[in-house]
Amino acid sequence: MLLTRRQLHSIVYNACMPIRTPPGNPNAAKRSRTPPPEDTFEEAAFLKALGEKQKPVSVKLLDGQVFHGWIEYYDKSMVRLTREGAPNLFIFKHEIMYIAEDGGKRK
Repeated sequence: MLLTRRQLHSIVYNACMPIRTPPGNPNAAKRSRTPPPEDTFEEAAFLKALGEKQKPVSVKLLDGQVFHGWIEYYDKSMVRLTREGAPNLFIFKHEIMYIAEDGGKRK
């Protein structure tokens, strides 16, 4: 395919043009956001507060099971969930999806 002199001039002319930044902040392309921290180091304080107050909690596991009780003990790798009318559970933290307060004080 042969290009005319005009088409060739157009290609060469556009090759030197800078790429436009999106409208808004002109420095947006240069700055990148810092990702949120992986760990906030608040886990121990949260578990300690739940255990001291014997707050009723729901513990949902990665496989979908949900257990109710209160946290009696915890360490680096596990949580002990004390339940009324059912056996106490030692649950590995890597198996927990989330722990949520059920509200109110344990009776």
